[in-house]
Amino acid sequence: MSLSGLATTTLKATAIVGAVGAACVAYAAGIEVRWFTLRRVTVPVLPEGSTPVKVLHLSDLHLMPAQERKINWVNDLAALEPDLIVNTGDNLSHEDSVRPLLRAYGDLLDVPGVFVFGSNDYWKPHFKNPGKYLLPAHKQRHKPHGPDLPYEEMRRAFTGAGWTDLNNAKATLKVNGLRLDFAGTDDPHIKRDRYDEVAGEVDPGADLSIGVTHAPYQRVLNGFVGDGYPLVLAGHTHGGQLAVPLYGALVTNCDLDTSRVKGMSTWGHNGRQAALHVSAGLGTSPYAPVRFACRPEATLLTLVPRINPISSQA
Repeated sequence: MSLSGLATTTLKATAIVGAVGAACVAYAAGIEVRWFTLRRVTVPVLPEGSTPVKVLHLSDLHLMPAQERKINWVNDLAALEPDLIVNTGDNLSHEDSVRPLLRAYGDLLDVPGVFVFGSNDYWKPHFKNPGKYLLPAHKQRHKPHGPDLPYEEMRRAFTGAGWTDLNNAKATLKVNGLRLDFAGTDDPHIKRDRYDEVAGEVDPGADLSIGVTHAPYQRVLNGFVGDGYPLVLAGHTHGGQLAVPLYGALVTNCDLDTSRVKGMSTWGHNGRQAALHVSAGLGTSPYAPVRFACRPEATLLTLVPRINPISSQA
């Protein structure tokens, strides 16, 4: 091939790659980021003979006031008639988001619920170099946080509706005649977790004990599993947010491995194991409003007696 022919071929290849890249960005920013999906998972963690419990796991809405499509989609989840709501944080992205958030949750606020906070409940997001997300969590240098968000207003609204605050706290709820014990931590990603305040062996008198946290850092997972919690729920990862088809996520934005970046998995520590569910969440930072091969999601976990195998479906 002549030099001129090689140059032409190279230009064509570059143009094709550029066009494919532009199409991927357009899809990620214009379609998938708003293509909400409901995951359904069956989790065998209840005592034999128990009535199933439907748990709606919500996480990482990162809500902006004008996101009506997201607000309406979340509001419609009440039709699932869940028995329990677990909210694992990062609800807000704007100081005016509380009222739209409460409108999104709507009738879900009438359902028994528990919640913990993430960093974007406390502080407004600010611009970050997207390349930093490709670094391991321990090598990321976090800039000073943005302005405060109205997290206390949101907390009062949640607790006023009857949801239970699990930020470094324990609680017990009766759901479908079952005693469910909970322990939660505040956000480990910004080092607000105080596991020592909730540490201790689970009470064998509970029908099920559940650990709840925003960011699934290993130190918190090890605490829950070491204390005998058979189920742990978390969010934060956005499922990697940008994934490679047939390969998966590149990052988790914490020290969790990418094989557990979203969905159900198992976490073991000191000879014990727990079912771990990590939600890929429903939003993104307003400064990185893209998702690729990782649709925004909520999950309906159906807790059933232990004799049934774990199964899942999109």
